Amino acid sequence: MHRWLSILILLPGLLAQANDRADKLAVAGVEEFTAAYQAWDGARFSAAALLFSQACTNALGSGTNFYWLGAAQFHLMLQLQTQPSERTKKLAADAAMDAALTALNTAVKLNERDAESHALLGTLYGMKINDSLLRAVRFGPRVAQHQKKALEFGSENPRVRYLLGTCQFHTAKSTADKREALTTLLAADKLFVTEAGRPAGLLEPHWGHGTCLTFIGRTYELLGERAKAEYYFRQALTQLPIDHFAKEGLARVTETK
Repeated sequence: MHRWLSILILLPGLLAQANDRADKLAVAGVEEFTAAYQAWDGARFSAAALLFSQACTNALGSGTNFYWLGAAQFHLMLQLQTQPSERTKKLAADAAMDAALTALNTAVKLNERDAESHALLGTLYGMKINDSLLRAVRFGPRVAQHQKKALEFGSENPRVRYLLGTCQFHTAKSTADKREALTTLLAADKLFVTEAGRPAGLLEPHWGHGTCLTFIGRTYELLGERAKAEYYFRQALTQLPIDHFAKEGLARVTETK
């Protein structure tokens, strides 16, 4: 009896210590993630994911920590996919995708209104389809479900609009489809500009603007509007100088000048 009373007395203090440790780990993870994003460094994305994983272990009920773990694994997957094609890199990218899906599904279970986690899940399930009719039947409804919830809970969130725009870009077949993707990406750009003018908390996401500008440039390029494409590729490189898609796009649209 006395033992259980002692545990009950100590429990609030132990929980507070665990939550405090989780917060410190998450803040360190965001710093590492930001550095990884700017350098597009897979090792640093892995380091950020480890910090977020430890934060999740210390605070299992924190949807924010699971969101960040999913975001870190998502970007690690993208970074690995841009590397030379090797079996080990593909396996690592697949593992990162699975880890991102697990973390983000946990995040939305803990907080159904987490718009960014829904947007990332919609993007990941869309990537799983990869032009396969059979996978489209399996994952298509999940894409639609998560995109709907992302817009329902985060219509003014720049990363929600940006991720939706990238999905539209990758599936666009007609000129009208490309114009629709462009409209979504331009709306995201405006939301990113507004977001940049507001102070942000330590755990608030602020990633995505540079790559959004790159996708706007790529869309204008597909539409044959080279001058606008050049402008947005240059804008992207001012925010994210290491973005190889923006560098390659800029070289393409200026090669005949």
